[in-house]
Amino acid sequence: MNVLLWILAGVLAAAFLAAGALKLSQPKKKLVASGMGWAEDASTGTVKLIGALEVLAAIGLVLPATLGIAPALAPLAALGLALVMIGAVVVHARRGEAQMAAVNVVLLTLAAVVAWGRFGPYSF
Repeated sequence: MNVLLWILAGVLAAAFLAAGALKLSQPKKKLVASGMGWAEDASTGTVKLIGALEVLAAIGLVLPATLGIAPALAPLAALGLALVMIGAVVVHARRGEAQMAAVNVVLLTLAAVVAWGRFGPYSF
């Protein structure tokens, strides 16, 4: 199970590092044009904040445990991502974007599994 949790954390970290970096580096109009319609309804600061949270959580999923410095941050990062995904599901559901909401539910589930495993029976 420990190996599975590492794999899930790595997949989540890669996905959220890429998504967060995109939100931080691209202007809001370009994000909207690329399919992130929700960004049109959010302020630029909110989009950048979400991107920063995703990048920090991606780093927090793997780096602390890998280095052995404050490994308790890994399950907190997973919990933070789960909370962000709950918000994303709500936003996409309200906008009628069922396919995007489904993707967010999958990411929410993966983050919740990592948080459960690292807070519980497979903690560092």
